[in-house]
Amino acid sequence: MNASAELLKELRIDRGKAPPPPSRKGLWITLVVLVVLALLAAIAWWMLGRAKPVPVRTATVVAMGSGGSQSASVLDATGYVVARRIATVSAQITGRVEEVMIEEGQHVDEGQVLARLDPINADAEQRLARSQMASAQSQVQNVQAQLTQAQAEAGRLQSLVEQQLVSRSQYDQQVATRDALRAQLETARRNVQVARDQLKISDIGKDYTVVRAPFSGVITAKAAQPGEIVSPLSAGGGFTRTGIGTIVDMDSLEVEVDVGEAYIGRVQPKMPVEATLNAYPDWKIPAEVIAVIPTADRGKATVKVRIALKVKDPRIVPEMGVNVSFLEAAPKQQDATPPGVRVPAAAVTERDGAPAAFVVNADKVEQRTLKAGATLANDRQILGGLQAGETVVLDPPPTLKDGDAVDTTAGAGT
Repeated sequence: MNASAELLKELRIDRGKAPPPPSRKGLWITLVVLVVLALLAAIAWWMLGRAKPVPVRTATVVAMGSGGSQSASVLDATGYVVARRIATVSAQITGRVEEVMIEEGQHVDEGQVLARLDPINADAEQRLARSQMASAQSQVQNVQAQLTQAQAEAGRLQSLVEQQLVSRSQYDQQVATRDALRAQLETARRNVQVARDQLKISDIGKDYTVVRAPFSGVITAKAAQPGEIVSPLSAGGGFTRTGIGTIVDMDSLEVEVDVGEAYIGRVQPKMPVEATLNAYPDWKIPAEVIAVIPTADRGKATVKVRIALKVKDPRIVPEMGVNVSFLEAAPKQQDATPPGVRVPAAAVTERDGAPAAFVVNADKVEQRTLKAGATLANDRQILGGLQAGETVVLDPPPTLKDGDAVDTTAGAGT
């Protein structure tokens, strides 16, 4: 019984004793998970709810009369840079190339030696001409000696004839011999002159083996190598070179364009022109019309126009593509500034049936309704809605609207 009572006491619940404290580790884990979930929800809302900036190109609004030519373009055309002074230099005789002293891009002066041909034939002709001249000079000396003797003999016979010691016929025969020798001497002297002229010709032939620059310029092509045969007539067909190289006078560069004959009436000599090379689209080169060639191409219905470049620059090379704008004459009143501002035509779009533009403020755009003016080549005159110095969007997408975020790092227009 006592043992059972003790066991019952052990099974009794002691309600006065405090329960054990709960674990704090689980609570901290719960708090961390809730914070992480909140951060992830905030990031997802920011990335999905925030509009992605639209990449755009921009340009700066400029006042009329500044930042470019005040003259409006009346006609645009395309053409190429050409050289008025260009030559493929060749030898005047057929021969084997012995030495070539040029390379592409090298500047040469007028008279500078470009190449030499093998002078073996020219040297032989020169030696022959010298021998012929020496032979002719010896002939002169021989005839001169005979003439001197004949003159002395004629003088003696004349005195003997006067004394009637010899016959008159003997004296006459000696006089005839003297006169014949005089004629032979004159012929021999002329032969000497002929030999001298022949020697000069052989010297010219020797000079023909040396190829020189006809004018100062830049070598644009090297056409021959040592050991090749060159000929001005291409006597050897495809295996014979016709030139040593091509030289271009860079000071003679100009532009040639083909203008449609329907618009040629807009072009006049001395007309101002603005040229833009395809290789350097941001470089505006001042130029002017030299002449309108008085003939048309019936196949293309165009007329060729020559244009002088007012800038000499090593970046301008022959055969470059170029765009030209024929401009109106500059206004006489230099202080008369047209009203409004000028923007690229690509910045003007249409919204709700009216011309508009998007002005960049910070990283967002503001839609402006414009009062458009005249068209100026690739630009537009704006009489209202924009101020000089503001930045506008070029080629705005149709979906772009007021207040949209934009990314201007795509590049700026000109």
